[in-house]
Amino acid sequence: MRKMLAAVSRVLGVAQKPASRVLVASRNFANDATFEIKKCDLHRLEEGPPVTTVLTREDGLKYYRMMQTVRRMELKADQLYKQKIIRGFCHLCDGQEACCVGLEAGINPTDHLITAYRAHGFTFTRGLSVREILAELTGRRGGCAKGKGGSMHMYAKNFYGGNGIVGAQVPLGAGIALACKYNGKDEVCLTLYGDGAANQGQIFEAYNMAALWKLPCIFICENNRYGMGTSVERAAASTDYYKRGDFIPGLRVDGMDVLCVREATRFAAAYCRSGKGPILMELQTYRYHGHSMSDPGVSYRTREEIQEVRSKSDPIMLLKDRMVNSNLASVEELKEIDVEVRKEIEDAAQFATADPEPPLEELGYHIYSSDPPFEVRGANQWIKFKSIS
Repeated sequence: MRKMLAAVSRVLGVAQKPASRVLVASRNFANDATFEIKKCDLHRLEEGPPVTTVLTREDGLKYYRMMQTVRRMELKADQLYKQKIIRGFCHLCDGQEACCVGLEAGINPTDHLITAYRAHGFTFTRGLSVREILAELTGRRGGCAKGKGGSMHMYAKNFYGGNGIVGAQVPLGAGIALACKYNGKDEVCLTLYGDGAANQGQIFEAYNMAALWKLPCIFICENNRYGMGTSVERAAASTDYYKRGDFIPGLRVDGMDVLCVREATRFAAAYCRSGKGPILMELQTYRYHGHSMSDPGVSYRTREEIQEVRSKSDPIMLLKDRMVNSNLASVEELKEIDVEVRKEIEDAAQFATADPEPPLEELGYHIYSSDPPFEVRGANQWIKFKSIS
């Protein structure tokens, strides 16, 4: 078959393409397909998100590429960390790709999102490139925070980080939602935290204020079953995190299914935009790596448990199987995407290791918004830096 295609292209004077691409291009795929998704558990809601959804071929390929990019980016970050090219705190989200991709698919680019320190995936889905993210992890000038933020402090348009203090981003998210309402904009704020942060008092304070003022805030608990090394059963008297808002409606979502997350997010966003106030979502998900790079992740759970989740509930595998079985894509086409993603990650990693570090005189830059710039006294009072925004 390949020889015949090559011969035809030579006769016609056409540039030769890989046989797999020719076969993909010539195959008739379905434009869309309808899938059943898991019903969400509800709290103080009469009805929830739909239990069926339509996935177009275009969206399916986009979601697959995005999830595969996040997965490969995190694995590369793991490798760079072990090579001591990335230093300091680093929290990886491989296994949780359906959360960041599904949430982004359910909102508008003008909506807002703030999360905790496991932020690489959200930074990517909010619009930053892999180059900017990896360069930030390696502390280089080409990073999204110019090499000064690192793993926990990345920012983009309508994305407010990356926050290092456990649970502290939740009141900030309520504040962003307050700004949306105050300015009269039809926007919502997705405010994320983990099951480990769910017992923080400031979260319940934020619930109360958001409910009193009917703020367009979607509180989202990413429940990956372990807060650092402590299982949810050992940390919380009630593990029904979607009910924790009490007077705030909630829903529990399959966080390993990108389509389930997308539909739940659309439902929650529509609820908030209607002026009914905040809503709470619990995404049941799982992280493959440990809590951070200092945690091997197998002292409080078995390797068999991790492998079982990988084999039965992996978000990328679930989407791939759906698309192939419904004739939305072929195995060969998805393999081509895998190859392209790997090349993108490798190119970004090369940039992130070759790009220069910020010079010492820039240490005081971007502290204050100032015109003209002024001097900032550091820890050593005889060394001064200009604050340039």
